[in-house]
Amino acid sequence: MKKYLLSLMIAALAFTFVNAQKKVSLFNGKDLTGWTINGTEKWYVEKGELVCESGPDKQYGYLNTNKNYKDFILTLKFKQEANGNSGVFFRSSIEGVKISGWQAEVAPLGQHTGGIYESYGRGWLIQPKPEDEKYLKESDWNEYKLKVVGGQVTTWLNGHMMIDLTDDKIAQGVGFIALQIHDGGGIKVRWKDLMIQEL
Repeated sequence: MKKYLLSLMIAALAFTFVNAQKKVSLFNGKDLTGWTINGTEKWYVEKGELVCESGPDKQYGYLNTNKNYKDFILTLKFKQEANGNSGVFFRSSIEGVKISGWQAEVAPLGQHTGGIYESYGRGWLIQPKPEDEKYLKESDWNEYKLKVVGGQVTTWLNGHMMIDLTDDKIAQGVGFIALQIHDGGGIKVRWKDLMIQEL
């Protein structure tokens, strides 16, 4: 009987561990279920892809998850159709279109995709090395990976590690994940295969 109960306990723990490590999709390919739009810029679904595009107001825009995420691995693909000044925020909160938190940069070539920027705070915390900027594929699909555990943040672009940062302030952060449209107009970025694994 004891062996049977022990086996059940081990099986239950294994099931819990596997489910805790399971990847889930943040985007269903059909609509914006699970997300909230902030601002007047355009967020829509086209051909099973999530599209962000500047609107007439040419202001900042954000699309945030309705759920908060603390420690995770996020993978996604993006394609910059025009300008491409965007980003992936994590452990963030928002009032109107003023966002507080940290951004894993998505930007045109040479503008530090993969770097970490703190909005309305310290600004750039880390940028990729100049020689690593070349890993961005212009006007094509890019694979992006963001790992956040405690105060450590690591990004990869097309399989290449871009930065690895440890920061005490990030360690204390709480909040959602969000995609950004930068102000200034002329921006259009496509996103797909947004998968998250909570740690």
